[in-house]
Amino acid sequence: MNLTHARTFQLFKYAVYGLLTINIFVFFAEEWAAMPHRFVDGFRLSDVIEGFAATIDTTAWVILLLMFELETFVLADHQFTKRVNITLITVRAVCYTFIVYAFYGYLTKLLFLFGIAPAPEIANLCALAADQWSYAVDIDEYELINAANCAGFSTASEFYRFPEMQALVDSTGRTEIVRLAWVDVINSGVWLLVVALLEVDVWLQERQMLDGAAYRLSNAAKYLLYSTLFLAAVYWGWKGDFVDFWDAFLWLVAFVFIELNVFEWRQETLEAA
Repeated sequence: MNLTHARTFQLFKYAVYGLLTINIFVFFAEEWAAMPHRFVDGFRLSDVIEGFAATIDTTAWVILLLMFELETFVLADHQFTKRVNITLITVRAVCYTFIVYAFYGYLTKLLFLFGIAPAPEIANLCALAADQWSYAVDIDEYELINAANCAGFSTASEFYRFPEMQALVDSTGRTEIVRLAWVDVINSGVWLLVVALLEVDVWLQERQMLDGAAYRLSNAAKYLLYSTLFLAAVYWGWKGDFVDFWDAFLWLVAFVFIELNVFEWRQETLEAA
């Protein structure tokens, strides 16, 4: 790769990292808008992870991504001093804490959605136009029902109510929302497995042990995991959830860069040997 191509590649890579950083604010805006509908009795500090799981998750992932970039590309081998190693480990540990916490948030949201129950007393959304009810148009998107929009939400005559919320959804919408929540949980869990494998790869590479069966096994496992993540992105795109699709696509591209960093690092080590 010549100098011009190398610079273009680096610019493209850091542009992807920048777009992922912007997504932090996109998710925050979505979850902030949903908060008054989700927490009708008031927002407590203990509700932060459930209310802002995507924001917290994305923030921690962006920081973790930058740590991987530092360790696998930016820093040379001689720069891994004891202080640098301790700093990298500490920052990554904090990120993993929030990532696991965010996974718990996605799981909590899924369990919350299992509590959606039939509301047999409600057969017409327009009858609720003046009562401050909301309709769930997506997993984290609610719209206040009024006389102008009530007829456009659903033509169903049976609705389901979210637990402890003045929010409704029809049967089809309920199924779609629960499926999206499952995809969130699966996606978050698979990403945890991906970074666990990357941590093992980096640890082995630092000791020049990323070779043979260990290397092949790592690649096979990541092929399966990345395929699962790709299917999750396709599902979001198919359902018209552009934000989640775009975010998932960018993360796949970003971690392709990290995988390339590890590959090049390994090749340099083999050539030096």
